[in-house]
Amino acid sequence: MISQFFILSQRGDSIVFRDYRGEVPKGSAEIFFRKVKFWKDDGEGDAPPVFNADGVNYFHVKDAGLLFVATTRVNVSPSLVLELLRRIARVVKDYLGVLSEDALRKNFVLVYELLDQIIDFGYVQTTSTEVLKSYVFNEPVVVDSSQLGPAGIFMAKRMPVTTITKSVVANERGGRKREEIFVDIIEKMSVTFSSSGYILTSEIDGTIQLKSYLTGNPEIRLALNEEVGIGRGGESIYDYGSSLGSGAVILDDCNFHESVHLDSFDVDRTLTLVPTDGEFPVMNYRITQEFKPPFCINALIEEAGPFKAEVTIKVRADFPSSIIADKILVQIPLPTYTTRVSFELEPGAVGNTTDFTEANKRMEWGLKKIVGGSEHTLHAKLTFSQESHGNITKEAGPVSMTFTIPMFNASRLQVKILSLTF
Repeated sequence: MISQFFILSQRGDSIVFRDYRGEVPKGSAEIFFRKVKFWKDDGEGDAPPVFNADGVNYFHVKDAGLLFVATTRVNVSPSLVLELLRRIARVVKDYLGVLSEDALRKNFVLVYELLDQIIDFGYVQTTSTEVLKSYVFNEPVVVDSSQLGPAGIFMAKRMPVTTITKSVVANERGGRKREEIFVDIIEKMSVTFSSSGYILTSEIDGTIQLKSYLTGNPEIRLALNEEVGIGRGGESIYDYGSSLGSGAVILDDCNFHESVHLDSFDVDRTLTLVPTDGEFPVMNYRITQEFKPPFCINALIEEAGPFKAEVTIKVRADFPSSIIADKILVQIPLPTYTTRVSFELEPGAVGNTTDFTEANKRMEWGLKKIVGGSEHTLHAKLTFSQESHGNITKEAGPVSMTFTIPMFNASRLQVKILSLTF
């Protein structure tokens, strides 16, 4: 049971606000945004997805630069509310075609109609796009594809912009229905390296995502790699001496959407399903065995005097030159007594950004893109307010890196065959 739901922009503007029970003050949106904005300034990092302030529980998820927030005074399951927020974001995206501030403002009547059907007096009714089509009749206002912004840049490289911004409920011009289906494999990697460059921990959280515009409820068959193993722990997926062979993909565990039938999955790794309207995960999986990370990072910090030090960071892309990574951000915490940082980029560097955040003593290096096989270097000179005591390397780091690589997956899981039966 939730009391309020609202969607905020990156500036903290309230785009959508719905108060279901009247138990929480009206100014909760402003209180929430101030808490989240200044949480990092207090040196505590990013705000957690769930926190309490003045007796009010705040739950939030961030999607496409928008904050989806729910509040309540009662003790509810955090996992339930966070999953509800994610599903609301997914339903809104299904109806509007694209999740952005401009799309929400142009379709606020439709969004409020969706919220009234999804939640009634704080209780969840349904989050199914297919079910909502029977009760929501407003047509979405199409957003100009040129106004997608940075959030849709890498998506546009893989398919036409007009495709990814289409609503699942809107027809083409002339009332024609569209017969299209899109399947994507999305993976999030988490790798920890030692100071000498060895891998300490590695994990992949992956999803096979499907977005369907098909009519007539056809049966879909997705065939994965035949050499997919499940549940073998502690071995590298590059153990070519295993019985599964060199093309083996070893999953620690996985789960499937409720519409997926697994009758032949154990035999030939084929998934059968009748897709629901909209976008949904067909399969979620996790891999903790060793895999080859796409990047290699080397960081060196040395003292250059009583109040100075020099930092050198090298990033090498260990993937084919035909693949390009974008939205790369490298971060490294510095000693608390760091007062100034001057940066020196390599000659000919284009699209690089550097920054030093005084509040949390963090150095950031942003790269617009990295081509496979290339290497990039950043030099930085640090100025301290006092002499460093002991080993300076223990007071700086660890280095963290975030990135996006379209058309690349480290697990080597593939959808080999996609067939439809009408």
